Amino acid sequence: MRDVAIVAFAQTHHSATDQGASETELLLPLFQDVKSRTGIKRFGFTCSGSCDYLIGAPFSFVSALDAVGAWPPISESHVEMDGAWALYEAWVKLQHGDIDTALVYGFGKPSQGSLREIMTRQLDPYYLAPLGADQVSLAALQARAYLDSSGAKEDDLLAIAARSRRDGRDNPYALHLDDPAGDTAYDVAPLRAHDVAPDADGAAVIVLATGDRARELCERPAWIRGIDHRADAHSLGARDLSRSESTRIAGLKAGARDIEVAELHAQFSHEELILREALNLSDEVRINPSGGPLAANPVMATGLIRLGEAAARIHDGSANRTLGHATSGPCLQQNLVCVLSGETNG
Repeated sequence: MRDVAIVAFAQTHHSATDQGASETELLLPLFQDVKSRTGIKRFGFTCSGSCDYLIGAPFSFVSALDAVGAWPPISESHVEMDGAWALYEAWVKLQHGDIDTALVYGFGKPSQGSLREIMTRQLDPYYLAPLGADQVSLAALQARAYLDSSGAKEDDLLAIAARSRRDGRDNPYALHLDDPAGDTAYDVAPLRAHDVAPDADGAAVIVLATGDRARELCERPAWIRGIDHRADAHSLGARDLSRSESTRIAGLKAGARDIEVAELHAQFSHEELILREALNLSDEVRINPSGGPLAANPVMATGLIRLGEAAARIHDGSANRTLGHATSGPCLQQNLVCVLSGETNG
């Protein structure tokens, strides 16, 4: 296997409302930033992650290539997933040995529609979609299953939301939300408003490089020591919602041990508890120091940002072994785990 590292990461200042910028306009400053920092003008491979349903137009990701610069012709691909899965595809491409750099990005503008309605398109069209249950209602079913089986309390969820918002206020890219102590009304019981990730428009970009090329581009590369993704059964009635078996397996395959900082794609406060158990993360592990999705959820970039934030802790020397996690689908159906290290053989 070739050694691959995250050598640059950039993200937008996320916004809860449409600021009038197109997806191309969101991305262009980020591309300029990473190109300036790395000195790379053309990448060996480019891969993006987004969702046409957010925009309501087919092949909407093509317009974002205007920001990349698609002439002369480039090697490019796209996944209709969070940008974290685009990073996985780029990592596989780099293993082929014919290129040594890759540009990965994810973007979304959920302010253009109703995310709760849009995400029902992920559901089984015969058994689940006709029920009309949105993603928050399904997450509430999972939260209730977890609380009943684990003995955790709603106060535990509040503590997660409060910590996330507090950390988010130190993050210039997050939404800077108020303390949730005054939120008493349920959104969908047992979830209150602070338990649900606030949707935001935003984008993120990551640059990958191999071996000596990574060392040339970054003083302290974040080496990918393990990466894996797994999927649970699509039917919610066919799996135990109080646990995440796919995350457990992906964590084992990726080598999730001795972790110092973990950035978890928990879009609901109870998901953090389920993910911590699945990844066997101790109380000493710092979770989502960026504030995580509960401080800003730029849909289709949120998972990629978790990998970028985990890499940033390696880049600045504050940690030596970190974990980035991304999820997709209802109730943590699909999960990707990426373990990063400041050492080539870490």
